This record gives sequence, structure tokens and C-alpha cells, in this order.
Amino acid sequence: MIRFLHTADWQIGKPYNRVAEDPKRFRLQHERINMIGRIRDVARSRDAAFVLVAGDLFDSTTVPREAVMEVLEAIGEMALPVLVIPGNHDHGAPGTVWHRDDFRRQQVARAPNLRLLLERAPVELDDAVLLPCPLLRNQDSADPTAWLRALDWSALPADKPRIVLAHGGVQGFGGHDYELDDEAQAGANNCIDLAGLPDVDVDYVALGDWHNLKQVAPKAWYPGTPEPDRFDRGADNQRGQVLMVEAGRGCAPRVASVATGRIGWHRLSFRFGGDEDLERFEREIRQLVGDRVSRDLLRLDVSGTLSLAGHRRYDQLIEDLSSRLLRLRLKGSCGQAPQADELARLTERPGDPLIARVAAQLQQRLAGGAAGNDEEQAAMLRAALCELYRLATSG
Repeated sequence: MIRFLHTADWQIGKPYNRVAEDPKRFRLQHERINMIGRIRDVARSRDAAFVLVAGDLFDSTTVPREAVMEVLEAIGEMALPVLVIPGNHDHGAPGTVWHRDDFRRQQVARAPNLRLLLERAPVELDDAVLLPCPLLRNQDSADPTAWLRALDWSALPADKPRIVLAHGGVQGFGGHDYELDDEAQAGANNCIDLAGLPDVDVDYVALGDWHNLKQVAPKAWYPGTPEPDRFDRGADNQRGQVLMVEAGRGCAPRVASVATGRIGWHRLSFRFGGDEDLERFEREIRQLVGDRVSRDLLRLDVSGTLSLAGHRRYDQLIEDLSSRLLRLRLKGSCGQAPQADELARLTERPGDPLIARVAAQLQQRLAGGAAGNDEEQAAMLRAALCELYRLATSG
């Protein structure tokens, strides 16, 4: 049995364009570099013979030079073989990052342990045979594993496990589930026919492209991204890990997931039924992100209504969250509805007759149905009352 680490979809250089602040965007980008160190630690602690990267090590074919140097330095520190195929994001066509002079020079100097596999031909290692299926263009209608159909399997060493290394979708897992992922390649491009591989001749299929952990056949796995890169879509969305694999010739592989992610991507839906829900809201936020700063992103779907005072507290909570999260994606809205005691504080102000008179007029128009069926006008009246309340109580 040979033990190795299977990973994919590092996507170094990912721009994170939807994160507004430059420092937060930089933090996310740099965490993907730090992630390589965590992969190194897993490989060392589990005594892996080598590391397989099943495509998309880089996010694009034009990754900046400084990112290339950082990646090569981190890979060099692994001090064990790291074997890489290009994926759809960093495909191996001429003129891409893999062919650049700066990559080639720096790779020799900083990461001599990195081996780029650009040819579809068997690669014999000390304890295994790799069958690389690199992508040489972004989208290809041909199956990248098609070359294996004509392979003379009897010419391979009989005692070494055979490991297919490929990037793309798979037949039988390319429809609804696959297209839920924003990075998925729809249609037939880069589609792998696992059923066309001779099961008896293949001992493990190391896949990349799908960003969640998933086993798609008895011997075929997607490891998912080693650092999460998007908001969860349910319990089956497992990101932030690598796979430790033990494979032997003619044996069923043993596969274990090992966590490597650090950044949290969370999703929460919350409906406010009244001010009493604010404490529950704070509690659920704390359960997701704790007291961490600049380590989490949150998609927050809100609805419902709060009093004017409750909404002020809600606004402060949202402001604090935005400051300490790497990104707060707010969907929906929380409405404001003045309570009886809040209206009384506005309309019963002998020392401030102007505010009292305006508040009374707004209340009468809202209560008397002046807005009719026009919800937009009713919302404007409520917003005016809320702003008046804020001005009257800010001192």
C-alpha cells in the first residue's frame, strides 16, 4: 500500500471581487497561500509519499508573478514530490502560466520537488504509476481520460497501484447537483466517463473541479477545496479539506478526509417577529462566528419587523458585524414598526411641539389608510416616523 495526499482546486490568485475592502480581499487571497503550509503539515504528519494536485492550482492562466513565487516557495517547503496537472482555470495551453519564463526559472530554484504533468502518458514513480489527464484548454468537448481507452495496461508494472489524475465533471454527476456550484462547467465540456475506465486496471481516480467533498464511484473522489471559497448550500457542502489515500494494486482504496480550512463561510436565515428575537439573533450569530475577527464571511437573509428602538439595536449589530467579518452579504430587509409607547414619546412632547405635531400627522395618515394599497407610500410614512424617532431620541 502507498499513502499519498489528494487535493485540488487551490485557485491561488482568486480575486474575490465581491469583497469590497482591499485589506479583507488581501486577507482572503493570502490565506490560500497559508493553506499550502497546512497541506504540508498534513502530508508530513501522515507520512505521505507524495501530493497530487488534480488541477486548478492557480485561479487563472495569468496569475501575477509574486503569487507564483509565493506558491513555489511554499511547495518547495513540503520537501516531498508534488505532482500537478492543469485544470480549466489554469489550463496548459501555450502562453499560460506553466509556460512562462518566470515560472520555469523560479520552479527550478524554489520548488524542484514540483512536477508538472502536461502529457497524457503514464508516469512511473517509486511506488505507484500515475495516469495524468491534464486539461490543455479551458473547455474541451473531448473526455480528458479518453487516451486511457487505448492504453496497453499489460505494459504497466504489475505490482504498483495505478492512479488516474483528472479534472472535470463526470457522467452521472453533471446535471442538477453539479450546476449548483458557480465554478461548475455546464454541458459536456471537460466531462469524464468513469464507466469507460477499466475498473480492474485502475486503483484510484483522483479528481478535481467539484468544490465539495464527494465520492462519485467506489474508487473515484473529489476532495473539494482545501480552503472554503463560497457560502454553504446545505449539509452536503463539505469544503476545507484534503484526502489522505492508501492505495494498493488490486485493493480497494482507503480514503480519509483531513481538515485544512481556516476561513469560515456561513449562511443564516432569520425572521424577526419582535424585539424579543434580537437576543436569539445575537446568539445564532455567535454560534456561527464566535468572537473571531477577519476570519469569517456570512450570507444573512433577514425578514420580519422590529420596533424603532429594536431596529436601532439591529442596525448597530449589523454595523459591528460588517466591521469584523471579511464580508457580510445581506439579503432581504428587516422592517420597522413604531410601537404604541414609541409613538407616545413622539406625539406627547409638550416641550417639543413641532416634533409632536409632525409625528401625529404621520401617525394619522398611516393609521387612517392615507397610503391606501400603496405599500411603497406606507413604507415611506413608517420610514419618516422612524427617522423622526431617531432624531428625537439621539440626544
